[in-house]
Order: sequence, then structure tokens, then C-alpha cells
Amino acid sequence: MSSAIVGLIIVLVLLLVLVGVIYYAYRNIKRKVSRFSQTVFGTSDLIEGIKQRDLEVASTPKSVAGVTSLYLPRIQRDFPEFHYQEMKSRAENVLTSYLRSIDANNVSLLSEGTEELKEQLAMRLSILESEDTREQFDGIRIHRTEITGYNKDKAKCAVVFQSSVEYTHYKEKNGNVISGSNSMKTQTRYNVECIYIQDRDMIENLHDAALGINCPNCGAPLSGVGAKVCEYCGSPIIEMNIYSWNFSKVAEA
Repeated sequence: MSSAIVGLIIVLVLLLVLVGVIYYAYRNIKRKVSRFSQTVFGTSDLIEGIKQRDLEVASTPKSVAGVTSLYLPRIQRDFPEFHYQEMKSRAENVLTSYLRSIDANNVSLLSEGTEELKEQLAMRLSILESEDTREQFDGIRIHRTEITGYNKDKAKCAVVFQSSVEYTHYKEKNGNVISGSNSMKTQTRYNVECIYIQDRDMIENLHDAALGINCPNCGAPLSGVGAKVCEYCGSPIIEMNIYSWNFSKVAEA
């Protein structure tokens, strides 16, 4: 037998050994992957397990950092007129209408809010328009809303609501989805800030009607909106509340 044939046989044997080692390693890795997938996802198919996990994540609502029971007594002590259920409902309406405003590219769909919130929304729509992009929010659903923060100081009084939200969210350009998914649900959280500020419309109305404000005791005209005491009879004047709760910020948490 020539040395060339011997060399060829040796090469073939080495190749067979190498193939055997690779096949053994492949089978070993496959068993480990299947075992891992079975342990983590409950199925031996890793790809199927990942798909199941993604579906589970997409259908499981996010928890909210709810500390309503801690903050609500303090808020109602400082502001007895603060009605929790009403304010929570308003916060949810603001959040839903904010997202629908983006979806429809229409600021006027926002149910209520400060000028700052309206400007924030208008800026977001302006950016989308400059990018020739549409941002879509379909099937909006709020699972739960709780108070997650309360701050009261000389500058501002603010209550923050946090909502667990579900929707289908994506961006499209020229009819093509460029981010997000138009078939997979998204679970997320949003914070909605509510602040106690001067009601501008009420202030304007009061100033316009200032000349017609009279003392409830003697009927004499009052000197102005902020009058504490009647200049004629000395009766105390109950100060009109020119403050109200309004919504100033919406942000994904």
C-alpha cells in the first residue's frame, strides 16, 4: 500500500472522528437546550417557548406603584374638595384622550389639560409630522389606576396618578410599520400629573364682573375680587376659590 493511500485513509479517519465529535457536541447541546427550555418555558422547543413567553408578557398587565392608601388621607386633609374617584376617572380620560389625539393627529381630542400639556402634545405631533410618520395606538385599555405620588410645597401642589395600560402601538411611514407591532399587544405604565393651580377662566370672569360684586350683608359694592372685609359694614367676606385641579403632564413610566 502506497504512502499516498495510507495518508488518504488517515485523513478520512480523522474527518470521520471530527464529524463524530461535532455530532456528539450537537446532540449534547441540543439536549441541554431542550432541558433548559423545558425548565424555563415548559416546552422542549426553545423557539416555541420564546414565542409563548412573548405572548404571556404581551397579555399580562403591568403592576402599578400604588400608594393611594398612604397619600389619599393627606391629600384630602389638605384639600377636602378632592374627590378620589372623580379625579381618577378624569386622569384616565386625560390619558386615553392624549393617546387618541396622537393616533388621530388632532390636539383638540384632548379632554382637558393645562396649556403646558397641550403644548407638549402639539410638540409631539409636530415632530411626527416633520418625520412624515404616523404613531398609532389601537385597542387602548386601562387596567388599573392608583395614586403614586403627592407633593405639596410653596411652588406647586401635585398629585401623580399611575395607570397600567394595554394597547397595540406602532409607527408607520409610507404605509410600512417602522417600529412597534400592529399585531402584538403592549403592556406599559403611564404617569398623569394633576396640579392645583389658578383657574384662569374663573379669574377673568371674576375680574370682568368685579363691579357687580356686592357685600352679602349690607349690599354695598366691594372694592375688588380679593376683598376680605366690606369697607362699609365691616362684615367678613368669604374668599372665592379661584383655584382648581388640572392636568399638566402625561408620560410613560
